[in-house]
Amino acid sequence: MTRSRFRKTLDWVGTYLVWIIATLVVLFPIYWIFVVSARSRVELFGGPSLIQTSFFAKNYTKPLLDPTFRRYLINSIIISTTNASLVVILAVTATYALSRWRLKGDENIFFWTITNRMAPPAAFMFPVFLLFTRVVKFGDWSLFDTRLGLILIYCTFNLPFAIWLLKGIMDGIPIDLDEAALVDGAGTWTVLTKIIVPLAAPGIAITFVLSWVFAWNEYIYAATLTSVHARTVTTGLAEYVTVTGTNWGEMAAVSVIALLPALLFLVVVQRYIVMGLTFGAVKE
Repeated sequence: MTRSRFRKTLDWVGTYLVWIIATLVVLFPIYWIFVVSARSRVELFGGPSLIQTSFFAKNYTKPLLDPTFRRYLINSIIISTTNASLVVILAVTATYALSRWRLKGDENIFFWTITNRMAPPAAFMFPVFLLFTRVVKFGDWSLFDTRLGLILIYCTFNLPFAIWLLKGIMDGIPIDLDEAALVDGAGTWTVLTKIIVPLAAPGIAITFVLSWVFAWNEYIYAATLTSVHARTVTTGLAEYVTVTGTNWGEMAAVSVIALLPALLFLVVVQRYIVMGLTFGAVKE
């Protein structure tokens, strides 16, 4: 074996070794959550072990048979899906306007929009709490502890990110297509729905997925702005920490259950994610 060939082989082995180590580091927490969810309380405190040979099904059956947890799961699905759909609709129309219509100060508008995403969510907690409990209030009804309230507050933080993501995708679509359609008699709405949206479908898909995952995983607003009716799966995890101790097995089982819808969702739209991330990366 020549020196150059040996060097290439060594580089190949090193590259794959780095990727294998990185994969193990990323996947180990997920594996460990499953291991903990499959153990009884006696096994959990009996000593550390990376290999799990038994399965304690009660950690899964008890939460699934609990009506409260099922309500949390339904709330998470409704809130995440509605939020992602609303964010995509608003982001597509907003980025189309910013990309195609030469508005005065459009660059400033775009930068101002993304600054809302730069601030930490905790910075808005106090004014948002007052808004939900005192300002937007009609008699006994308010946005506090409602699905609508969480959907709107998640839109506040997901919409700037979606606009930032779709802006580059819209700019990558030649404006000549719009002009040709307009010459043929198409209206603005027809151009948007029949030309722009189909061409930007991969980017729209990745925007929908990321907005859905962000809303699904969010905790701080769900814990602060809900009490009973609109609580989500992430807030339900905290209920397994009690004054008598932490039920690690059931908490880990609920974490696995909460992970499955997002994982299944990502597997279904995986090809759109890859297309969306590489959309517009190569230009002539």
